Amino acid sequence: MSLVRIHLPDNSIKDFDHEPTVMEVAQSIGAGLAKATLGAQLNGQSEVVDFRTQLKDGTKLKIITLKDPESLEVIRHSSAHLMAQAVQELWPEIKVTIGPVISHGFFYDFDSNRNFSPEDLEKIDKKMQEILQRNEEVIKEVWSTEKAIEVFSKMGENFKVEIIKDLNTKEVSIYRQGEWFDLCRGPHVQKMGQIKAVKTLHTAGAYWRGDETKPQLQRIYATAFNDKKDLDKYLENLEEAKKRDHRKLGKELGLFAFTHLAPGSPFFKPKGAIIYRELQNYLRELYLNYNYQEVLSPQIYDVELYKRSGHYDNYLENMYFIDIDEREFSVKPMNCPGHCVLYKDDMRSYRDMPWRVADFGRLHRHERSGTMHGLTRVRSFCQDDAHIFCRMDQLQSEIQNVMSMLNEIYEKLGMPNYKIYLSTRPEKRMGSDEVWDQSEQALEQALKSLNLPYKINPGDGAFYGPKIDIIFIDALEREWQLGTMQCDFNMPKAFELSYVGEDNKEHQPVMIHRAILGSFERFIGVYLEHTAGRLATWLSPVQVKILNVTSSQNEYCQQLKEKLFSQKVRVEFDDRNEKLGFKIREAQLQKIPYMLIIGDKEVEGGKVSVRLPNGETKYGLEYKEFSEKLIKEIHNRDLTSPWQAQD
Repeated sequence: MSLVRIHLPDNSIKDFDHEPTVMEVAQSIGAGLAKATLGAQLNGQSEVVDFRTQLKDGTKLKIITLKDPESLEVIRHSSAHLMAQAVQELWPEIKVTIGPVISHGFFYDFDSNRNFSPEDLEKIDKKMQEILQRNEEVIKEVWSTEKAIEVFSKMGENFKVEIIKDLNTKEVSIYRQGEWFDLCRGPHVQKMGQIKAVKTLHTAGAYWRGDETKPQLQRIYATAFNDKKDLDKYLENLEEAKKRDHRKLGKELGLFAFTHLAPGSPFFKPKGAIIYRELQNYLRELYLNYNYQEVLSPQIYDVELYKRSGHYDNYLENMYFIDIDEREFSVKPMNCPGHCVLYKDDMRSYRDMPWRVADFGRLHRHERSGTMHGLTRVRSFCQDDAHIFCRMDQLQSEIQNVMSMLNEIYEKLGMPNYKIYLSTRPEKRMGSDEVWDQSEQALEQALKSLNLPYKINPGDGAFYGPKIDIIFIDALEREWQLGTMQCDFNMPKAFELSYVGEDNKEHQPVMIHRAILGSFERFIGVYLEHTAGRLATWLSPVQVKILNVTSSQNEYCQQLKEKLFSQKVRVEFDDRNEKLGFKIREAQLQKIPYMLIIGDKEVEGGKVSVRLPNGETKYGLEYKEFSEKLIKEIHNRDLTSPWQAQD
């Protein structure tokens, strides 16, 4: 019998006379490793498989233990079963549905007449700890589909029966811990005691399979970590996140508002509009440096445009439609089809390439009412959207150019921490596999040539092309998808775009779709939470607040206000007859970077005392010194005060 060879990360090889499981390989290496094993990754794939998985000859194996960050997927997967078991031990009449792992935790949906209360969550937490103390072994069983349907039907677990029937397989896997079991494909821990830190978080309503026409369920969100220290840190961040919630900050700082008359479409108040405008102004300056041309394009188009672009077949459920003069139109969800029309309006040669075109036009996409969330999920928005039409030989340098611009912007905004994902072809897409191969290879080669670390996100590309997604990690270590770059050979083909090459023949350009901040609405929501609303001076709606001690300083304060205003500083003078401490506190709550504290000494000396963003006060500064440094800070779009930088 031929040997089955398993390749390990250190390039060593383990030989077996049969197809071993992951656990058998771990045992052959050592008892300590076997005890610590939670799962594995095969052949360089990111998916974590169960340690009970059998391995084929030639498999490249990476064993996952608690030391690996990927172990969290196994811990949380098993914790979902733990929570479901706890719920059913407390309330046997409750039925289970599904319990997937999500970012930073997991949830489980229950068919229950009971609305889970905070007290119920405490009971569930206590019961989970009891179950963990039993340290029951987790056993995988393989049942025939007929047996599984029969068993779950007798239990009244009709949702499980529906899932099993939809799988349309001869066999299903069952994971058992003690007397409790569930339908699941894994991966799972060896024993429940390997779960060291687990906690319920909150509840929500949910529809079965996300369909509003189907039964409503009770969802419990929870999380699990490899140790209590990480869990405690996460819970601290959750509390901090409540304080930083952009919806709360937006109301407190007077930035934006919503109305039921325009769901998912925010109003930006004057202060919020300043932030919006400053971000756009900054990008417009960079567009000059990076040779982008800005255009304006229509808000509605005949649906023929979207049939040609592929949106009608692949994006229909996200679009809004209207009838005008017996013709069907759509409000634009994306700028790219319009930019293709604009490209085609002129004859172009190889000398005109690349053509970089930017558009701050408003977009409208249909989002389900249950998915909208403040500014981070809206129906009406504007992107820092641009498209680059280039020759094939320019593609790599253009991708590099976009990444350079992205780095410059993120550094300027104090956002250096991000991950890169290469999202490949989705199941629903336009174009041939050959074109997709070419597009994916182009993006991957660009990332490699830039020496940028990235991970593959299979199946998450746009319907017209693969994409590079930028996942920003904020101050609370949460991940947000912001920037994106997509490589598209399909839309230029659909619109029959061309340029005349050096050979005097027509050639098809490559199209790069590009957004760096993403939508301004979503970005502002994320950025407010990242900064806790404490924006750099150049972005702050009010940059300086003048506070008098008594009314006797009013004339001098008014003169200071007029001087700063003439220098285009956004300044306010709080001349209310209130105590100074009260006015300082209010300015702090409004997160205004600078306060000028003016008393009799300042008036007599013609000077200013300045309360800095960090709360420190500089007394008796010359106005000229203060204003020059302030103007320079705003002009340079610095993240920190020049006085703080000196300390």
